[in-house]
Amino acid sequence: MHSDGADDRVLVLNPVSGSQDHVDDVVELAGDHGFAVRKTEEGGDAERFAREAVPDADLVAAVGGDGTVNEVINGIVAADALESTTVGVIPAGTGNNFAANIGIEGVEHGFEVIEHGRRQQIDLGAANDRAFVNSCIGGITAEASSETTTESKKELGVLAYVKNTFDTVDGFDSLPLRVETAAGPNGETARNWEGEALFVLIGNCRRFTGARTAQANVEDGLLEVTIVEDAATTDLIGSAALEGLFGRESEHIVRRRAPSLAIESRRSSVEYSLDGEMLETESLSLETTASALEVTVGERYRSNPDEAGETWPFNA
Repeated sequence: MHSDGADDRVLVLNPVSGSQDHVDDVVELAGDHGFAVRKTEEGGDAERFAREAVPDADLVAAVGGDGTVNEVINGIVAADALESTTVGVIPAGTGNNFAANIGIEGVEHGFEVIEHGRRQQIDLGAANDRAFVNSCIGGITAEASSETTTESKKELGVLAYVKNTFDTVDGFDSLPLRVETAAGPNGETARNWEGEALFVLIGNCRRFTGARTAQANVEDGLLEVTIVEDAATTDLIGSAALEGLFGRESEHIVRRRAPSLAIESRRSSVEYSLDGEMLETESLSLETTASALEVTVGERYRSNPDEAGETWPFNA
């Protein structure tokens, strides 16, 4: 572990994320911007460094991919320091989906945004008391999620993940699930869904559709829930086409918006990816807390992406 600089600004650096060629540049920029550097060596270090930093630090920057951001935020949550801490994001992972959704375009830009960008209160998700900021995905493999290309998502929307999963695994069993979504403040009603699902995808800052921007409204106190029902691939692709091209609801893709939900597996435990960090369980309780997390955001971040009229900004 390397450590230097003042302790009111701490940078948690994952040196093995992404292409691993970011370390020297990040350390130099961190020194220029007055950060103490904590370099991770194994899983769990990022969460521990953030937890240990926040009694003194009011700004903690996460350098890595979505998983590193997730660990840093969970460290801040564990220290009960959300109200006194701002999170900066320096994208250096493979996908950097969360960074893209809050308008951070690269390493140097991440430092620029920390110094000169807005600080925005956004919603924070929790799944079985484990925090997540971007998404929670059940069924799909983390590998398939990270390797799904932007071009494929533009073409197929949520079904791009289905296609990539089938391309990357030898066999896949559907998930017998019961999903209960709670009533929301904007007229959303409590609803139940039960059946065989290929995937269930819950977005806090991320949404799973090719019809609009990939960034969800992360200031509305709601989670975006997408259930891909088990159906023939040709039917699923047809549904995706209708949704993407004409904005019509898909027969085999169920969408909900809710402040909380519960997912029960009717067979065995299901593996979920929380921002890339894995959690296996038979029962999952999810909720989002409005305006719980302060992050630095770039100019391309939109409070309500649907009003901005933009689609698929970059690296979505």
